[in-house]
Amino acid sequence: MKRLCITFLTCVIIVLTGFSGGCNLPTEKTEYLRIHVRANSNEAQDQAVKYQVKDGIVKILTPYLAECETKEKAETLIKEKTPILEQEIDKILLENGFNYTGKVKLTRENFPTRTYNSLTLCAGFYDAIIIELGSGLGDNWWCVVYPPLCFVDDGLDGYVYKSKILEIVKDFFNKEKK
Repeated sequence: MKRLCITFLTCVIIVLTGFSGGCNLPTEKTEYLRIHVRANSNEAQDQAVKYQVKDGIVKILTPYLAECETKEKAETLIKEKTPILEQEIDKILLENGFNYTGKVKLTRENFPTRTYNSLTLCAGFYDAIIIELGSGLGDNWWCVVYPPLCFVDDGLDGYVYKSKILEIVKDFFNKEKK
């Protein structure tokens, strides 16, 4: 029985993987600019200040990015605003008693598959704003700034990573326990 269940589960995973073509890849019409805030460490204080920095950056960028009609305009805006963003980051860090600083850069990096509400971005390389706090070795926060998926409504923290396969596996094993 156990072998049959494992075989069935494996088949389900293979089938779902085959049908998971719902990723939204960058095309000529739709391109994405992601944001990635890397905490100094996984210590509670570093993780807490990461979210304060994220909130400060979102507050500064929201009115400007709302006016951007292309990814290229968003990138140009970020380059222009980098000194202001770094000043804000350093101010937040200093106000919270940290002796390290933050750095902002535009680069291209590899991201895993990520779901934002109904939009799924496939794993791959994306242009991104990287905000590194101190060593940048801690857990991080990321989202999409163009189009502005992070900057809509008050749901700034409303994006949750979802894995349909993981949900199926959890459901399967929860049913087995009953």
